[in-house]
Amino acid sequence: MDLTAVYTFVTAVDEGQFQEAATSLSITPQAVSKRIAVLEKDLGVQLFSRAARGARLTIDGQAFLPHARALLQAEERAAASVRPGTRPLRVDVIGRQLSLAGLLRDFHRAHPDVDLDVVTLLDSAAAIAAIRSGTIDATFRAVTMPGRQLPDDIEATPVFDEPLHLFTGPAHEFAAARKVTPAQLAGRRIWMPGNVPGTEWAAYYDELATAFGLTIDSIGPDFGIEPLLDTIASSSTLATFVSEQTPLVWPAGHDLRRIPLHSPIPVYPHSLLWRTDNPHPALTALRTHLSSAYPGRPEGDIWTPKWAQRPPS
Repeated sequence: MDLTAVYTFVTAVDEGQFQEAATSLSITPQAVSKRIAVLEKDLGVQLFSRAARGARLTIDGQAFLPHARALLQAEERAAASVRPGTRPLRVDVIGRQLSLAGLLRDFHRAHPDVDLDVVTLLDSAAAIAAIRSGTIDATFRAVTMPGRQLPDDIEATPVFDEPLHLFTGPAHEFAAARKVTPAQLAGRRIWMPGNVPGTEWAAYYDELATAFGLTIDSIGPDFGIEPLLDTIASSSTLATFVSEQTPLVWPAGHDLRRIPLHSPIPVYPHSLLWRTDNPHPALTALRTHLSSAYPGRPEGDIWTPKWAQRPPS
């Protein structure tokens, strides 16, 4: 069905005459008649009864009118859903249970008038492709990965450098420690089944393992956070890494421990990435909010990969 013809039909009804509809649409009365005739042919009914004094809706025309209006409203909603400035701001947060989702929630609290569409994409390559195609407006990522550079039309700014914690069960050798150094983990097994090869977080932890002589074990299916917590809680040898602000809840009987790492403190560098010519007005608000909230890279003895983008001095 030709929506232009439907719009012409509704305009003719609202204006009361084909002549007035033609003036409103900036076309000729003959063009109005032709469009409506095409619509009538598609529907197989007569919408107007034509007489010397004008055209009046038939019973079929009266029945079709509310549906015609609904069609035009649906068309406008469909266009608005993808039109910059009217559609929601689409942001990739990698995982909804990570600290990045918290950064986005803070933005939403500060800007409740901005509609958000939160998505989760697996890796930086998929996220960057989605930014370039316009599928999403921004993503939180660690940049740049070893051997890769961002495309010229993609910009990035640091938004959060997040310290790591060691996460153990009550029987682990470091369970009672108040702090642990990365050097103390040399030769130990850190179980991270969610470390998918080729992702930026796998690259981060691989370099961390190389720097301090520990082993990142990604063997086994990734069944999600709850099975991971169950396994860690019952093991005396397995531990994992979690970010400082990752929200975790576990059964009281697990007695899990979060132990800060220090000397140096490994920090995971989060940045916001976006396409330079993205016109969505809420994107500017998000960038401004995150930039003003970013405290800068922590001072003191920290560790981060050589390839990690550093904030401007």
